[in-house]
Order: sequence, then structure tokens, then C-alpha cells
Amino acid sequence: MLFRQLFDADSSTYTYILADRSTRAAAFIDPVLEQVERDLRLLEELGLKLTVVLETHVHADHVTSAGILRERTGATVVASRRGAPCVDRPVAHGDVVRVGNLEVLVLETPGHTDDSLSFLCEHRLFTGDALLIRGTGRTDFQNGDPGQLYDAITGHLFTLPEETEVYPGHDYAGHTQSTVGEEKRHNPRLAGRTREGFITLMKERNLPPPRKLDVAVPANRACGRAPSPVQA
Repeated sequence: MLFRQLFDADSSTYTYILADRSTRAAAFIDPVLEQVERDLRLLEELGLKLTVVLETHVHADHVTSAGILRERTGATVVASRRGAPCVDRPVAHGDVVRVGNLEVLVLETPGHTDDSLSFLCEHRLFTGDALLIRGTGRTDFQNGDPGQLYDAITGHLFTLPEETEVYPGHDYAGHTQSTVGEEKRHNPRLAGRTREGFITLMKERNLPPPRKLDVAVPANRACGRAPSPVQA
């Protein structure tokens, strides 16, 4: 598998490229609108054809480039059946998405938002905003639920082999990757904490809303392609 981790500094968002070396088919995970030219140029430089765009959830902190990538490459946009109505393929827990000869397993990991997904490909786990490095996604908007998030992380992600590499949707402290074993032992929100303790912790955070919430959510429900204004 060919693999790249890309970064958008404004939103601290990681975008990932997964590609099958034999067929040159590629997927983006969580691409950012402002980085679309960078991302398309990299595909060309690497000799890849984008066939799939995977969205971990309807984002509140940046606008996706999924729609424009679909228009310019013919890629299929894949996201949760509970999420954006604009996607080409709604998926659920246990579904498999093929990228050339690669298989990407869909894991439903709600709690940050009700439509949150994680993706497992070979030994790499892409956790979106559910599980972060030494942290978790917040649970106070878009039908977030701390109990659901605890159950998803402990029941789906922490049951994977400990050497599974963890690649989050964001990082704000300079980390690039972790492992399931590291997060089980050292994530301060989860290690040694009960479900009830996690719920209490998350409800006490009292964070301001994401600065792009009002713009990003409706745009991302349209795959980043805002509808044209209605003419009077």
C-alpha cells in the first residue's frame, strides 16, 4: 500500500492518501477544500487515479473538498448512512470499501457526532475525530454523546490488535500517529476511567463552538459544494 499523511494548518486537519500500488487506484480520507489543488497535484505526481473519497463524518471545523474531487476525477464519495445526503455510497458498520485491491473496513464510531466512522486498512486505523492522540473528539454538538463515544472506542477500536497504528483526523500538539496499545494505556481521557467517569469529564468541558460550525456543517452536508442561490 502507498500511504501519505497530509496536513492543513488552518484547521489542524489530517488528510490521508491510501493507494494500491498495483492498480494505482487511490482514496482520500477527509480532504480539505483549501488544499484541493495540492492534493490533485500530488495524485498526478504519484501516478495515481482517485477512485474513492472517504469522509469520517460531517465536519464542523473545515469544509470538505469531496464534491469538487468527485467532479474533477469521477471518484465515489463514501460516508455514513447517518450523515450527508450528498454521498454516492452510504455505508454502515462492517461494510468494506475497495480501493483497487485494498480493502477498507468501515467501523461505526459515533459519539463525537452521530455519523462518525473510522476506517481500518491493513494495520492502519483512521479514527477521524472519535479517537485522537492522547485525547478524543468533543461530544457537545451534532448529536454527540459521550456514552456512545466511550462505547465505540472501547468496544470497536480498543479491541483491535495493540500494534494497530492510529491516525486521527486532527492533532493540535504536533503528534502524527499512535497505536491502539498506546492509547489504551496513556490516553488521559480513557486510561483507567470508567464509562461514567468519561461521561462526567466530557460534560464538564464547556468549550466554545467550533469557529466554522455555521458554515462548515451545511457545506459538508452538500459535500462541500454549496447550492447556488435561488433566483428571485
